[in-house]
Amino acid sequence: MLNITCPFCGEREELEFSCGGEAHITRPLAENSISDAEFADYLFLRDNPKGVFLERWRHASGCRRWFNMVRDTVSHEIIEIYPMGALPKSKEGLAAYKASWRRQTAAEAAAKPQKKGK
Repeated sequence: MLNITCPFCGEREELEFSCGGEAHITRPLAENSISDAEFADYLFLRDNPKGVFLERWRHASGCRRWFNMVRDTVSHEIIEIYPMGALPKSKEGLAAYKASWRRQTAAEAAAKPQKKGK
């Protein structure tokens, strides 16, 4: 069993938490159009890597707040816990973020506001 340090409540057993899956999946904005296939990729495709992975977690039996975690899926080592909306600061976490195929998708590009005049 993992011991997870909630950034708000401190260290607790894994049973108090629920994993929300992959972190840093940005929703395309309604003002930006993408194809049905590109939207399906955003909606349904998720990573399940062997190694360092960025995950969302919620302290379900405690404060009920969300946070992100950098975790090695092989050793279950928790490398870093950081707030929602932030990027990881650890070397491993930043490398995993930059290496993610999501950074190159149409859905990721459509999650940014369009520039005026285009």
